[in-house]
Amino acid sequence: MPKPPKRKTEPESLNGWQQIAEFLGQPTSVAQRWAHSGMPVTHVGRRVQASPDQLNRWLVHEASEPVHIASETTDLTSELKRGLSFVLTHTPARKKKRAA
Repeated sequence: MPKPPKRKTEPESLNGWQQIAEFLGQPTSVAQRWAHSGMPVTHVGRRVQASPDQLNRWLVHEASEPVHIASETTDLTSELKRGLSFVLTHTPARKKKRAA
C-alpha cells in the first residue's frame, strides 16, 4: 500500500530576498522596498532573513483588510469563507440599475 504524501511545513526562516519574495508572491524588488518601509527582516552580515509568522503579522497590520499568505498547508476553503465574510460586512450595499 503506498504511503500518503507528506505535507510540507512552512520554514521557520526565509533566507535571502528570493525566498522572502516567493513567500510574499512579489518580485524581489518589491520585497526589498517593503523592507525599507518597515517590513520585519533581519540582516545577518550580507544576508537577509525573515520569519513567515512575522511577515504575516506585518501584512495584516499594513493592509486595509485581513491578509494571509497561502501555503501548501493552508486550508483555502476557510480562507475563502473568511475573505467573503469580510467583503460582505465591509462593502456598502449597491443600488440596482434600472433597465433602459
